[in-house]
Amino acid sequence: MPHVFTNGIRLSYERSGRGERVLMIMGSSAGGRVWTLHQTPALTKAGYQAITFDSRGIAPSDIPPGKYSLADMVADTKGLIEALGAGPCRIVGTSLGALIAQELAIGWPHLVRCAVLIGTKARSDAVRVALGRAERALLDSGVKLPAEYEAAMSVLQMLSPATINDDKAVSLWLETFRLSGGAASPGQTWIDTDEDRRKALREVTAPCRVIAFADDFVTPPHLSAEVADAIPECDYVEIPECGHFGYLERPDEVNKAIIEFLDTH
Repeated sequence: MPHVFTNGIRLSYERSGRGERVLMIMGSSAGGRVWTLHQTPALTKAGYQAITFDSRGIAPSDIPPGKYSLADMVADTKGLIEALGAGPCRIVGTSLGALIAQELAIGWPHLVRCAVLIGTKARSDAVRVALGRAERALLDSGVKLPAEYEAAMSVLQMLSPATINDDKAVSLWLETFRLSGGAASPGQTWIDTDEDRRKALREVTAPCRVIAFADDFVTPPHLSAEVADAIPECDYVEIPECGHFGYLERPDEVNKAIIEFLDTH
């Protein structure tokens, strides 16, 4: 895979298709290849060039030791855009990737033409703060949970009841989570995403769309809606019957919402 050196590390990336560039920023502990299941093919068919990459902590990009910060991830992504000469570019980010996109739009508006923010938030509520603390406490304890347990908890947190209650579908998800457990560096677990950024988001000038998922436990719709309320003239789309992985559970609806927005901007 091609790569660039940025912010002291090497980031691997891939390009697909031709046309206006769309940088795809994946969420925590997942590689850029996740986009290639559904989103990249849809974007290239629509006439865009999709750029995916593996963030720090995800092989074959570098996996530096220690605890990562949101500032690290933003600097990495900024450097990638600059190294590729891609700015100002369209950006699609999900979860942590959406938070990175938001920070780029706040701090470096000349690099962001427009942004689609999927499963995002501007702050954490009490439950999400507690969950993050619990995950970091578990990591700090050194306790290693069985893959079967982690897979079951991931299914409950990441998917919609519509998927969980489908035995055939959820069995595939359970096996996928079980086999992929522990593939990423723990450095991303330490990223603090709890800071309230609503005031800063009011300064964003790039056109934005928030896509929320009705059954999202990690970034529930009420938190995503706060982002849309804070960013001037940001629109909001909520997709039913899917959880935090809605772009995998309901890809057709998500792809339609992404491309419709990109075509407008």
